[in-house]
Amino acid sequence: MVAQRMVDVNGVRLEIAEQGEGPLVVLLHGFPESWHSWHHQIGALADAGFRVVAPNQRGYGRSEHPEAVDAYTVFHLVGDVVGLIQESGERQAYVVGHDWGAVIAWHTALLRPDMVLGVAGLSVPPPFRGPYPPLAVTQERFGGRFYWNYFDRPGVADAEFGADTRTTLRKFLYSASAAASPSGEIMQPLVPSGQGWLASMEDPEALPDWLTEEALDALTESFAGGFTGPLNWYRNLDRNWELTAPWHNAVVTPPALYMYGDRDLVPAFPGAAELIAQLPEFMPNLVRKPVELADCGHWTQQERPDEVNAALIDFLKTCDQTAAGEQGIL
Repeated sequence: MVAQRMVDVNGVRLEIAEQGEGPLVVLLHGFPESWHSWHHQIGALADAGFRVVAPNQRGYGRSEHPEAVDAYTVFHLVGDVVGLIQESGERQAYVVGHDWGAVIAWHTALLRPDMVLGVAGLSVPPPFRGPYPPLAVTQERFGGRFYWNYFDRPGVADAEFGADTRTTLRKFLYSASAAASPSGEIMQPLVPSGQGWLASMEDPEALPDWLTEEALDALTESFAGGFTGPLNWYRNLDRNWELTAPWHNAVVTPPALYMYGDRDLVPAFPGAAELIAQLPEFMPNLVRKPVELADCGHWTQQERPDEVNAALIDFLKTCDQTAAGEQGIL
């Protein structure tokens, strides 16, 4: 059974859900989500012999919401993961992330490979540092209409999304799912000129099969504190680019797995397909070629839980057996 508690790590208080015994697996959610987005995985991984910890990351749910924008840099977020591993009484862990959680999982493996037994990313491939600040690039390429630039405007998206939290989340979850693109056509996430982002999103009459009203209720409740904390993650994109300059062209060395949906908007971003094709070159310990999930949108582990669970468990057990063999346990 999933247990929940509060922990103090890296100068902030985080809410975590945990279950199981064995090697530690940290599950990191994305935007706009919570630890509950892993509810299909927590029990499955625990039953497979792992101890699972899924936090509400800083700015989310009952976890602490620092006020300063620069309290949400990639260094702070990786620091939270490092602190969480140590708070759990471990020196190493498997780190798995979806969306923004994948960004933090990849960076944890990049910055602290000594603590990462294996890393898996869902939806977002390793965000290898480009030659220019990302917000500046999207500002020029899309005339400020790319959603990153919209999110970067202080207070604007915060107010739009917070006006009706449940409707906001319903639109987000549906619009980025496979249900919203039955033809397979994927549009760039651009904000209509002079409007908010939600204006172009369909509000479905019925939820997609993978999303229940109860799950939407729980997610809505977790955003009672508003959207500013989560949006501050995006407001550090250029700052993160500056901070990670020492790791330019560095590679992720721990054993790695990447999964994505064939109807996910993120792998359709400019340059993403080329990056995914080159991942075996950039990640020397990629355990298998990137896994593409059929008829799957952005919410990978919720839309295709069985396939994701099978791939994760196979990956984790392979890494675990390899580690045991290297230590002479097998």
